Amino acid sequence: MAPATAKLVSLGFLLLAAASSTPLAAATTLTLHNLCPYPVWPLVTPNTGFPSISDNTGRLDGGGRGLVSFRFPPSFWAGRVVARTGCRSGGSACETGASPPATVVQLVVHAEGQDLAAYSVSLVDGFNVPAVVSPQAVGGGQCPALGCAAELNAECPRAQRVVGARGEVVACRGPAGYFKERCPLTRTTPADVEPVPQRCFGPGELKVVFCQSAMVNAAAGVAGEATGHIRTVVADN
Repeated sequence: MAPATAKLVSLGFLLLAAASSTPLAAATTLTLHNLCPYPVWPLVTPNTGFPSISDNTGRLDGGGRGLVSFRFPPSFWAGRVVARTGCRSGGSACETGASPPATVVQLVVHAEGQDLAAYSVSLVDGFNVPAVVSPQAVGGGQCPALGCAAELNAECPRAQRVVGARGEVVACRGPAGYFKERCPLTRTTPADVEPVPQRCFGPGELKVVFCQSAMVNAAAGVAGEATGHIRTVVADN
């Protein structure tokens, strides 16, 4: 992974370095669902020192048919998820996702010695596939859906395009402003954070959807909420 991603992980998640490794009462499930019109090969990579939870050889067929779940360890774990595309059998020789530019979902579970989850979608190293992460069956706290449901390859600035073997744009290198304007609930620079609060306790599942159909962000004037607070609504799958 490029240095920019390493810095982002350090900034956004490794501030949780004091997290306990003591096993907790409940583990959390990671679910990956592919709604794209093409197959993807998920790459689930633990951060250094954490165990693998996937052999990364599976293919998720498109159109909602591809669905897989993994169990996180019952103790502190951190890592990332990328959707590879255009791969050969077993996820080898992929057209995108094996290296930047790629959409990176960053995940932390069982942090701070308690059942706390942290998550984000990073476009620091570019974009290849729309991805949205949302906690399910949460135990409490602030658990917004985050990520990018937009297809950013088609309108990617010409100089930033990655063109595949069949002549179509398969990934986009940037710039950060292009990404942020279209997908404000992502991280597009090493210092970037989402404009929504997040402190999510006890999710039974972290669900990552590739090519989510819609993500609507609206300023809320709901009683009891501060003006300008962004509510996130993700369409049902």
